[in-house]
This record gives sequence, structure tokens and C-alpha cells, in this order.
Amino acid sequence: MGTVSPAGRRFWAARIGRLLFAVDRKHRRIALHNLQMAFGREKTSEECVTIAKGVFENLVRMIFEIGWYQRSGADDFSKCFTLSGLDEFHSARAKGKGVLLLTAHFGNWELLPIAAFLGQIPVRYVYRPLDTPFLERFFRESRSRFGARMIPTRRGAMRQIYKELRHGYPVAMLMDQNVDWYEGVFVNFFNHRACTNTGMALLALKSGAPVVPGFLIRTDKGFHVVFGPELPCIRTGDLTKDVELNTEQYNRVIELYARRFPDQWFWVHQRWKTRPYQPWPRTSGHRSSRRSKMMNRAQ
Repeated sequence: MGTVSPAGRRFWAARIGRLLFAVDRKHRRIALHNLQMAFGREKTSEECVTIAKGVFENLVRMIFEIGWYQRSGADDFSKCFTLSGLDEFHSARAKGKGVLLLTAHFGNWELLPIAAFLGQIPVRYVYRPLDTPFLERFFRESRSRFGARMIPTRRGAMRQIYKELRHGYPVAMLMDQNVDWYEGVFVNFFNHRACTNTGMALLALKSGAPVVPGFLIRTDKGFHVVFGPELPCIRTGDLTKDVELNTEQYNRVIELYARRFPDQWFWVHQRWKTRPYQPWPRTSGHRSSRRSKMMNRAQ
């Protein structure tokens, strides 16, 4: 797959992606359901189907591109990658508190380490270990090929992230996945309440590390990596409210990119799976205890 030309990757991804869309009923239903939730009043059913087919094509292209990545070097990358907003990123990092890189399963997120390499960014990636040992080893080695370090989401991860930030390192976190109710807060995403991980907001509030968006967008000529301006850290004095407001701010940024390039986001994931069946008491002792424990682990 590494020797397939860009035109060949597009050609085969289009055909294999359309075939997968036809035969993979489970993920087709998930993608169409998500798209109808997000764009039900803005796009027709036919438009949602077209986007969903593009999503399947995008996922197939990722496989070809990972093969290309394994067989390529720095000279190859510089020919098809462009980066913008690096000044914004370096300005944030100059504050000396590390940087929290807000990103998502967008474009080909597996190629983000290339952007870090080209931009001379000594990044740390937070990731969920895969259940299959062979795939876990393959992707861990692939992502760290050019110096990126991996932080698995297991016990002690918050403490490790906080340590990296204190040493001035950027830490990238994918913030677009559904989590269980006890791991997140319910905030708006495409006008629906989505349970979203609180980790980035807690880290930003506790460490003072600036939050900078970074997204990899596939283009006709290759890949364009965009670093956005630093997001303001909202502080009201109410920790629960601050976590909710900042997390919702992160969702708005992800939604912005998903709206602009809808076929490049991971619509086959059940983003709204966890439902807010009842309001969460804002003074809940259980919730306050959980917040305190998470903050303590970050110290």
C-alpha cells in the first residue's frame, strides 16, 4: 500500500469505501443517524448519504496513507504537508506552562505525528490502548516513529500529563469521543447534549497550560495542518461551571471543523451514546468528590 500513488489511493478508496458503505450496515446506520442528528434541519437525506459515503472513503484512504507513511521519509512529508498557525502555537508555548493541543478524529489523525515532526514540536499524545496486542504495538510504534511520546489512558495518566506540562511539553488530546456519564459532562455538540471528557478542562484550569486547537485536513494536494489561536480559559470561581463552559468551548471548535469538512470527521462513532437521563445535581457530593480526586491526581 505504501507504493500506491496519491491518485491510486483516491481511486481505490472511492471504490472500496462505497463497497463498505453498502455492506457494513452497522456503521452505515450509525453514520446516517449521527448526520441526521447534526444536520437534520440543514441537509437533505440525500446529502447526508453523500457525506456518509465520503466518510467511508476517508477511512479507507487512511489505511493506504498509513502504509505510505511507513515507507516514507522527511523529504516525502515536506512535499505534501503544509502547516499554518505555528506562530500561534509557539506563542502559547512561550508561556512556559506547556500546551494542551485540542484535536479530534479528523482527516487522517494518524499522520499528526508528521506535523509535529515538521513543526519541530516535541509532542506527547494521549491515547486509548487497543485491545489487540499486535495492533497496539504497531500503532504505538508508528505514532512514536519521529520522536512523539505516547501516554496511555490508564491509571496515573492525569499525573503523567501534568508532569509533561510542567516540563513545558505540548500534550495532544483527542476530545471528540463519547464517554460514560462518570467521566464527562453533558455539553452541546451540534445542538445535542454530548457526554464529553473533562480531562482537558481540568488540566487547563489546574496547570494554566494554554489550549490550542490543531487539526489535520486532507486537501487535493496533500495535507494541511491548522493550529488555531489559543482558546481563553474560562474561570468563574465555580469549578463545576468552569469545567462545563470550557469543555463546551472545545466542542464548538470541533463542531466548526466538522461542519466545514463533514466527510473528514469520524461519524461512525456513537458520539451521543451516553444520554443525560436526568439533570445532574450541581451540588452533588458524589460529583464534587470525583472532581476533587481528579484534580488531586493531576498534581
